[in-house]
Amino acid sequence: MAGEAQDGNWPLPKFYFSVRLGSQDNTVSFQEVSGLETETQPIEYRHGDNKLFSTIKMPGITKTGNVTLKRGIFVNDNNFWRWFDAVKMNTITKETVTIQLLDETGSPTMTWTLTNAWPTKITGTDMKADANEVAVETLELSHEGLTIKNG
Repeated sequence: MAGEAQDGNWPLPKFYFSVRLGSQDNTVSFQEVSGLETETQPIEYRHGDNKLFSTIKMPGITKTGNVTLKRGIFVNDNNFWRWFDAVKMNTITKETVTIQLLDETGSPTMTWTLTNAWPTKITGTDMKADANEVAVETLELSHEGLTIKNG
């Protein structure tokens, strides 16, 4: 059949995932997660007595971007705003955030773990009188490290 993999393995869909904030076992539902990225900045170096007139590149400091989480707004649910207000009062609580991509049985197949995450930006929904959409808020997290585990 067209598009069928030779060995019966298929790429995983990206719509079945879970997000756990902190060490608690409660999972928070999100509509979208983005920004799961890490990169190593190159260091360019050249020996003074090198006969080549070019530099070599070596791995330098690892840099991670902020992770953006989007979810629907619920009545009387102010947990993210309270977490963000703690940052303004300089009493920040850094949490471990675990994001898991799940297979069809609900078992994790890939796990991203954010170490010492804290909210750096929170955005409320836009409002339109003629819209027919769910109100969505956006939470942007800064963190001190991203580990990825496959399987």
